Amino acid sequence: MNIKVAVIGGGVAGMSAAHELIERGFEVAVYEKQPVYVGGKARSVDAEHTAKGGRKPLPGEHGFRFFPGFYKHITDTMKRIPFPGNVNGVFDNLVQSERVMLARFGKPPIVSTVNFPKNRADLKVLINAVTHANTGVTEADKKLFADKLWQVMSSSYDRRQQEYERISWWQFMEADQETDGRQPSPYEEYFVGGLTHTLVAAQPKLMSTKTGGDMLLQLLFLMLNPTGHADRVLNGPTNEAWLFPWLNYLKQKGVAYYHHHEATAFHCDRETRSIKGVMVKNTQTGEEKLIKADYYIAAVPLERMAKLVNDNMIAVDTAFDFIDDLAAKRAKSLNWMSGIQYYLREDVQLTKGHVIFIDSPWAVTAISQLQFWKNFDIRQYGNGEVKGILSVDVSDWFSKGLNGKSACDCSMEEIIDEVWNQMEKSLNVDGQKVLDRSMIITTHLDCDIRDTEIAPHDFKTRNAEPLLVNTPNSWSKRPEAYSNIKNLFLAADYVRTHTDLATMEGANEAARRAVNGVITATGANVELCKVWPLHEPNILAVLRWLDRRRYERGLPWTNEVPWLFGLLHEVVYLFHKLTGFRRASKPVRV
Repeated sequence: MNIKVAVIGGGVAGMSAAHELIERGFEVAVYEKQPVYVGGKARSVDAEHTAKGGRKPLPGEHGFRFFPGFYKHITDTMKRIPFPGNVNGVFDNLVQSERVMLARFGKPPIVSTVNFPKNRADLKVLINAVTHANTGVTEADKKLFADKLWQVMSSSYDRRQQEYERISWWQFMEADQETDGRQPSPYEEYFVGGLTHTLVAAQPKLMSTKTGGDMLLQLLFLMLNPTGHADRVLNGPTNEAWLFPWLNYLKQKGVAYYHHHEATAFHCDRETRSIKGVMVKNTQTGEEKLIKADYYIAAVPLERMAKLVNDNMIAVDTAFDFIDDLAAKRAKSLNWMSGIQYYLREDVQLTKGHVIFIDSPWAVTAISQLQFWKNFDIRQYGNGEVKGILSVDVSDWFSKGLNGKSACDCSMEEIIDEVWNQMEKSLNVDGQKVLDRSMIITTHLDCDIRDTEIAPHDFKTRNAEPLLVNTPNSWSKRPEAYSNIKNLFLAADYVRTHTDLATMEGANEAARRAVNGVITATGANVELCKVWPLHEPNILAVLRWLDRRRYERGLPWTNEVPWLFGLLHEVVYLFHKLTGFRRASKPVRV
């Protein structure tokens, strides 16, 4: 097939698009500004100045990542990336976590299972977490939370898309609107704020209920499914366990991959409604050149795409104008979520899974990684003395910490120091010394976080790669993967997808939609990429159908169900109880 496709951007979306295209016989070239790394924010990096005595640099990263069991798109791709000794390619490099810890200021941590209890030990942990938590959450709080979850579960997809998309998670959950100057209530802390910070870099006041509700339901359904795995992580640094094998596979299949190449302009012809070429700059030499292809896939993040949109593109398709609106500061769609790695003299495992520092003013979460990296010899890295890696994500950069400053107003050294203090205050309780500053050998702060004293930046630090947050009403501004520019398609996490969240899964789904657009435009006789909707148990289908009828008639959601529909729901429930939940959604074509 002599159809050339230029993919602009080599993150997860760009690589996913290249993967699907090259396997279908297209000629593919990827242009990526990074000099060495691939995979965008998913990449791991060599921590600077850590290699000693001929050893390798310690592995750093933008932030740790996990692969929930409801991911279908990215894991399907991973199964098609060869890896020595693995039947299912790099997919077999995913390992399950078993626990989640809620660490609290001045109180013992709460440890619970993340999956359906599979043995007596799991059941004991779960019962202990429920009965001895001492959270301050009241029975009224639990009822309100359960009622709100039930409302989302039994609401129609139309209501979620049209009504809940316009409501923030904070409003929907009926949290107190007056929070300035006071500590959050236990309900807000555990049920409203804590859950959103673990899902995305989102303030609960900013994230839409459609996104927050859908994602929370996916995780809850997994935890209630005996065959599901709510939380999986890689068994080594991301580059070695996934991204570099992926890059090698793409190159072996024939993908031309150009590092040091950053797109600077799209040349759009209004009359033909097409892209005539893309200007790219070699960041090593400074040379600019016009690249040409039959079709183009823009796989760059929102803030970069907004700078590439021009008047000619808007004249052909006004949807491109909304990209600039979405990226604007006033939209609050771009938030910060970046990480720190603490390299320790001992392996402080904390728990076999993720740790949520529920009282942390900077919404800190963490994972002790080496317990999952069984075949990774840390002695060959750094100074040879590192025994543990505590990888931390910071999701709230704009609230004041224990030091009285927000993270964005701190120097890099202050950020590293304050995050450690917040973790110490959460873990060192009841006389136990879980963390001590003497454990630290060295640290690595995400390379995207940099000091700046130069206008027009508003903060002491700047973030080169912010994360998209789905704020209320943002869906209406987000584009489809296709456009009125007949040979340009979009593959990024701001594109409308079933996943509807800025994740590796969302990026991969967007890439599949863009590739399907290319296939359709060319008329190529090849199979379309599979796209899966979010799965929800059919036992709720009757209630969702009933609510859809109410929504179409302009009526609000109600928990009052006519007796006939209630009976039908019970019959469906009994059927699924006897036969088991549907295990997977069927793919759909787009």
